[in-house]
Amino acid sequence: MKFGGTSVGKPHRMKEVAQLISASEEPKIVILSALSGTTNALVEISTLLATNDRKTAQDKINTLEANYQQFVAELLTDESMLSKAKKVLAEHFEFLSIILKISYSEALNKDILAQGELLSTKLFCLYLEEQKIDHRLIPALDFMSLDTQDEPQIGTIKVKLAQILQKNKGIGIFVTQGYITRNAKGEVDNLKRGGSDYSASLIAAAINASVCEIWTDIDGMHNNDPRVVKTTRPIEQLSFEEAAELAYFGAKILHPASIWPAQMYNVPVKLLNTMQPSAKGTLITEEAGSTGVKAVAAKDNITAIKIKSSRMLLAYGFLRKVFEVFEKYRTSIDMITTSEVAVSVTIDSDLYLNEITKELEAFGTVEIDTGQTIISIVGNEITETKEIIFHLFESIKDVPVRMISYGGSRHNISLLIPGSYKLQTLQLLNKGLFGLD
Repeated sequence: MKFGGTSVGKPHRMKEVAQLISASEEPKIVILSALSGTTNALVEISTLLATNDRKTAQDKINTLEANYQQFVAELLTDESMLSKAKKVLAEHFEFLSIILKISYSEALNKDILAQGELLSTKLFCLYLEEQKIDHRLIPALDFMSLDTQDEPQIGTIKVKLAQILQKNKGIGIFVTQGYITRNAKGEVDNLKRGGSDYSASLIAAAINASVCEIWTDIDGMHNNDPRVVKTTRPIEQLSFEEAAELAYFGAKILHPASIWPAQMYNVPVKLLNTMQPSAKGTLITEEAGSTGVKAVAAKDNITAIKIKSSRMLLAYGFLRKVFEVFEKYRTSIDMITTSEVAVSVTIDSDLYLNEITKELEAFGTVEIDTGQTIISIVGNEITETKEIIFHLFESIKDVPVRMISYGGSRHNISLLIPGSYKLQTLQLLNKGLFGLD
């Protein structure tokens, strides 16, 4: 059971989580994110340290500490528990103050970012102790690990977790941190933004859990983006493939990497709402449950790159050379279309755009379009359903489409459009594909 930042971000929410996890006797591992707003504050503190603005960094640390003091005052009532909580806060905020005197490094940055999850889990365990709910805190840094390529070592996680659980037989509730891990050097590291979902899926796979529950503040994955489209509805069931496509192409409720461990070990995933625990949510399994369009997602800040070359015609190995440039700069490609004289690709990171452009110019003329958006239409076997194709293109006939990816997957049709058309396109598709205004 993984609970996100908003699910534990207020004392009363954390208390509700305690009720949820103790509602059944089935043994469980509970994974917590940092309290909402904490990671952003820690990123800010780290950035200030990197620019040597130690005075502002100290002010931010003091503000964050005051927020936590208020939090524990509302969370705990027992004097001895409050005393323990204050010791926890003192330990972590003393660490944050000490680092102001240390020269900044990437390793130090990772240590700073880990503080949020360490705090949330320790405070949650104090509340469980106050409520006399039997549990064990198992530090993620004792079993979560990455290899030299920064990929999770699921085999190692499996072995280490099995040993920890074996030592604690008879315990029904284990609490651990999402997001944080150790890297190949043994240093504190993380699974990047949204990594708590990834932690949950990896842990569920490692212990062969009966289910991996991702608890957020929305009742499952919706058919469209509820932040920009008025009328949306939750999806009851998705296949792993459909969920992976949606997560990768912009559905914010799920971290893109968090599907594959559950899929590999066939662990069902449920997306549930802490604010409405009785809501059905979304079930993700091997089975799609139904055919047809399930949802539409949008991925912003996309860059389109077109390489035009008259030498492409009959040029053996041309595409391989193009792809090797992206591989060299560890930049993944989302979409690709080709013709006799040109190849167009999209990327979602412009970190090495200048270097990539320079190397691609050796092959021909390079055109760059920034500020694009990928709109993905996802559903079971949608590429084989004629009416869906008709309704899709009829809905967006007035939208300038830059690229189309069709046939690469039976579950996905993707369109590249100018970012300024995103809102209009999502609304048009909501009406044309789902009949919702």
